[in-house]
Amino acid sequence: MDFDNIECVSSSDGLDEDEIHHHNLQHHHLHQFASPKPHNANNNSNGNANVVGGPTVIAPATSVHELLECPVCTNSMYPPIHQCHNGHTLCSTCKTRVQNRCPTCRQELGDIRCLALEKVAESLELPCKYYNLGCPEIFPYYSKLKHEAICNFRPYNCPYAGSECSVVGDIPFLVAHLRDDHKVDMHIGCTFNHRYVKSNPREVENATWMLTVFHCFGQYFCLHFEAFQLGMAPVYMAFLRFMGDEAEARNYSYSLEVGGNGRKLIWEGTPRSVRDSHRKVRDSHDGLIIQRNMALFFSGGDRKELKLRVTGRIWKEQQSPETGVCIPNLCS
Repeated sequence: MDFDNIECVSSSDGLDEDEIHHHNLQHHHLHQFASPKPHNANNNSNGNANVVGGPTVIAPATSVHELLECPVCTNSMYPPIHQCHNGHTLCSTCKTRVQNRCPTCRQELGDIRCLALEKVAESLELPCKYYNLGCPEIFPYYSKLKHEAICNFRPYNCPYAGSECSVVGDIPFLVAHLRDDHKVDMHIGCTFNHRYVKSNPREVENATWMLTVFHCFGQYFCLHFEAFQLGMAPVYMAFLRFMGDEAEARNYSYSLEVGGNGRKLIWEGTPRSVRDSHRKVRDSHDGLIIQRNMALFFSGGDRKELKLRVTGRIWKEQQSPETGVCIPNLCS
């Protein structure tokens, strides 16, 4: 699919210069950050955890933690932990990858469990693996994974749609990445007006564009526009995603409007977090969906050319101190 054969003419009220991470997230992914610390993160200055009785608490750089690190994938090992006849250990996932040969001494692997190391793991408490990104939490060894899958300090995937981008980072880093590497348009303000022009819309059966990032209320939002098949019907869909976590996304609302020839469609909703991939949002139909025939009707003329104008606005829901009722806070 050629993503350049649609013209987008954009305007706004100002201009500025696409799963949960499991424990097999490789360490080198985190090294793609522009800086070691995200904005507004409350980092522990020395990265150490204090012991206040109970199980041993260790920082990730200690020798015990290194013993629990798989030499193949470098992730923390969880039972069953395997070892060779010489005592070298590795995780159960990697054992299936190394063709029954120890990655350290190349001796044949049997089915030997390292029960002693598993017992050591049970006695430990460790910081969240995102401690250097600001997470202050400490957990028993076997509780870490559950927390880390939902940790608010875990990095975000690049939200760019239309390509599989593996870059991860905090929001300020990803905004710069979208601007500099994906050449996404950046706009300041909470209202927008996009015009989509396509000379032969029937050529576009399954395409994804991410056209704009908006900055308002001190936050960033991604506007998406897609063409795909909904059952047997070709449709277009526009939706907004919030560059942050789901709980904070609920503080905002947005509207989208498209029309022509005396008709219009209006959508109002809450932006989805970029924690949800753009494909997940699209497949949930959580946005403004326009049937192709309706889109061509809106376009006017001989209905052979797509000329679709989508306008919208973003607002923040605020609670009135007098009545407790939520009222929209519109940007100027």
